[in-house]
Amino acid sequence: MKYVTIKDKAIEWNITERQVQNYCRKGRILDATKQSGVWQIPENTTKPSNSNKTPLRVLSLFSGCGGMDLGFEGDFTIFARQLNTRIHPDWKTEKIDDKRIKLPKTRFTTVFANDIKASAKQIWSKYFSDKTEQYYLDSIVDLVKLHQNNKIDIFPKNIDIVTGGFPCQDFSIAGKRLGFESKMSHKGLLSDIDAPTAENRGTLYMWMREVIAITQPKIFIAENVKGLTNLGDTKAIIEADFASISDEGYFVFPAKTLHAADYGVPQSRERVIFIGLKKSAIKPNILHKLTNLDNNIELDPYPEITHSAEEKPGLLPYFSVREALNGLLEPNETEDIDQKHYSGAKFMGKHCQGQIEVNLDGIAPTIRSEHHGNIEFRRLSLENGGKYINELNNGMKERRLTIRECARIQTFPDEFQFIQPGRNGVSTTNAYKAIGNAVPPLMAFHIAKRLESLWSIYFTE
Repeated sequence: MKYVTIKDKAIEWNITERQVQNYCRKGRILDATKQSGVWQIPENTTKPSNSNKTPLRVLSLFSGCGGMDLGFEGDFTIFARQLNTRIHPDWKTEKIDDKRIKLPKTRFTTVFANDIKASAKQIWSKYFSDKTEQYYLDSIVDLVKLHQNNKIDIFPKNIDIVTGGFPCQDFSIAGKRLGFESKMSHKGLLSDIDAPTAENRGTLYMWMREVIAITQPKIFIAENVKGLTNLGDTKAIIEADFASISDEGYFVFPAKTLHAADYGVPQSRERVIFIGLKKSAIKPNILHKLTNLDNNIELDPYPEITHSAEEKPGLLPYFSVREALNGLLEPNETEDIDQKHYSGAKFMGKHCQGQIEVNLDGIAPTIRSEHHGNIEFRRLSLENGGKYINELNNGMKERRLTIRECARIQTFPDEFQFIQPGRNGVSTTNAYKAIGNAVPPLMAFHIAKRLESLWSIYFTE
């Protein structure tokens, strides 16, 4: 095979050398290799297409309020410094104002969503108002049984990708870490059965596996807490279970822990991501290369990091809480219903979870899903060790993070409304839970864009 340089291809394709270099770095040019720090490109390579082809259909499980779904669809607002244009110069964003941009729409579109929490569906439906009928408020176990036993076509046809953040409380360091031995049922209720069953919350990934077997997507993505990797051979068991789906099976990449702060999310939030490709759909030459991924890193589906806590070439500093909360008024001054509401739980001493004030010039702790006085403080009083003296001197009171502040830290746009007034609306407690359970949309967007860029390399379209 004859190779040419970046400069040769830049001239041939009438683009900049920087653009060609980015194609190489992102795996958009198959068989491009780096020798002595210089990219070598196969001479007969054609220019990668930037045009969006047919939409890619997403079936979303354990959807919650839609963090993963929003990230996969794109077209939402973030702060400009949350995007590293040195790494992603080809992402066509829209400038909103001096500080904010709108991310581009991806090829992905959600055609099915599901959860057991009514409040999560209400929040999801408020934002995805044109897709309300696509959200099934039911347990994944019951949906699979309806499909298998009653022969009801619950799940749509022609699914390209299945996503799901299967329940993580049983694997979380913050929880009891019962894992597969969970005593919680698939509907989130405490079971009175001593022995764990195939329907307990800790094994719901197996029901996600059933949905994958039914719908046969080209790709699946499963997400869980980092604590899962410390529970014996749990990660290896889950990888093997996913790999054995159907006769052809799935090529499952080694699960990887992603840190949300590395992608512009102002939060210390680590999540394990499982990604699998349907073997029979992968191009034969690509399937062969995937078995030796160390030598074919251009096929790695995990997104490149864009931010760092340390100064590193090409990376931006972590995006701070102060930047994320820019422009928000105090609860008593705002018209934003989600900025008005916050937990009234009193300070319980720093020996308890959630009793510190956020570091405005750093990243926030993990925004949690439970709401028992464990939502961090926006500021503490001097008596309780508060450090934001100027704010306190200006009459600002000790309080916990508001719903909107938590949402901003999770990278939800302000257009996302969580609190919904009324008897059957969404309370402050349920809003906190929905936000804390969500995948940060910006991190999900990075995963989506990486897979979008590899789609035509992995599969024949």
